[in-house]
Amino acid sequence: MSADTSPSTGYRAVFRTGEFRAVFAAHLLSVLGVVVAEISLTVLVYRATGSPLLSALTFALGFLPYVLGGTLLAGTADRRPARRVLVGCDLACAACAAAMALPGTPVALLLVLRCAMAFVAPLFQGARAASLADILGAGDAFVLGRSLLRMVAQSAQLIGFGLGGLLLTVLAPRGAIALTAAGFLGSALLLGLGTRGRPARGGSRESPLRGLRAVLGDRRIRALTLLFWLPPVFVVVPEALLAPYAAGLAAGTGVLGLMMCAMPVGTIVGELWAGSALTARTRSRITGPLVAAGLLPLLLYGFRPGVPLALTALLLAGLAHAYTLGLDQWYLDAVPEELRGRAMTLLSTGLMTLQGVGMALAGLAAEFFPVHEVVTASGVLGTAVVLLLLAELRACAPERERPRSETGLAAK
Repeated sequence: MSADTSPSTGYRAVFRTGEFRAVFAAHLLSVLGVVVAEISLTVLVYRATGSPLLSALTFALGFLPYVLGGTLLAGTADRRPARRVLVGCDLACAACAAAMALPGTPVALLLVLRCAMAFVAPLFQGARAASLADILGAGDAFVLGRSLLRMVAQSAQLIGFGLGGLLLTVLAPRGAIALTAAGFLGSALLLGLGTRGRPARGGSRESPLRGLRAVLGDRRIRALTLLFWLPPVFVVVPEALLAPYAAGLAAGTGVLGLMMCAMPVGTIVGELWAGSALTARTRSRITGPLVAAGLLPLLLYGFRPGVPLALTALLLAGLAHAYTLGLDQWYLDAVPEELRGRAMTLLSTGLMTLQGVGMALAGLAAEFFPVHEVVTASGVLGTAVVLLLLAELRACAPERERPRSETGLAAK
């Protein structure tokens, strides 16, 4: 196990690394750019067509190309220098956003350009995650750096759409999208000038299926990947069904907004606590119990709770997400360096795609069963799946590591 036993140096120490500051600032610009683009495109498409379906499709197109892009481009994250990949992805997204902002761009082309941006997103995320280990090292600083980038993404849920809505009160949708293009250009500039050029990790050109097999063919990496992918499939269920659940409680839009904020707030607080107050060794030890218990708060929906108890369940489920810090370290330790870019790209691809699948399945189930029963069932089924994955991790852990974990799960 590479996690140390010394007190965590905390997030402040991570910011002392100049290259990480550039990566963090670039991430902030690109995340805000994507959020502004999503809300602006939705408004633009609806005004142009009057179609709620096409308007909603602009959001769906942020998920759908992930599978294709992540699968086809995963090997590029290892075959090409990380800085070149990151800057290239940002410039491609800036070009797409600039084309969207041009007057007279037809709706069909707007949707194609949105697809193109989503297509390169998993490559960008995988290359950036792999490069963090080069910038921060493969220990605690890497885990805290990943945590900071996740918290930025979660915060975007809380403030991003509000910021986008505010922008649209003073700018036309195409003007707001032009700001998105500027954000991507700024990100490319920060990454190009603020990070050091490093050689590619290597890896030959191979078929996407072979690249997938190279990562998931290892039993432990496969189990860890599924432990990243599958819990979010179940934890998004209450979020996906918040609107009908709040309507069933006769709650207003203000209460609905508060409920939508509960899980992201819990997630941010949980990660801040784990990253600031716990040692790397402690984070690793509590990973198994936290991920096992993470979906249990959803069982409160079995009592058809009112707003206070439902908020509590969502907040607790978010707090348990602190398990990802320990899981990040386990994953980094398990993946060989030459596969790191591919593995990280596939990790973000599956995570994004399966969350979309979870939302869709939740909506489908709610067509036939009451919302509170669907959420409760997701908690039960998800907990069973997690326990099976933890048992698989225990089974494939090296013998010398098995006695060291309180849950019997090796902290690699």
